[in-house]
Amino acid sequence: MDKSISRRSALQGLIGLPALGAAVLSAGAPARAGSSKAAVKYQGSPKNGQQCSGCRFFKAAKDPKANGTCQIVDGSISPNGWCIAFAKK
Repeated sequence: MDKSISRRSALQGLIGLPALGAAVLSAGAPARAGSSKAAVKYQGSPKNGQQCSGCRFFKAAKDPKANGTCQIVDGSISPNGWCIAFAKK
């Protein structure tokens, strides 16, 4: 049995590697800075005892009752809100 690999088959295998790598990375990629509220399923109310004020990505405003910001989600974020990027402090 001939175990040599042709140049053509080697190049064809190499061409598919970047696409495969990109697919693998995007499938398991966590939310990233600048995500839209829709992308992270943001809601203005807590879920299962979790809320933005208890998340490590939330940045509170000077007034604790005012909306703050988030390192992950764009826009104004309620301290009582929640999204799928929640990570306990």
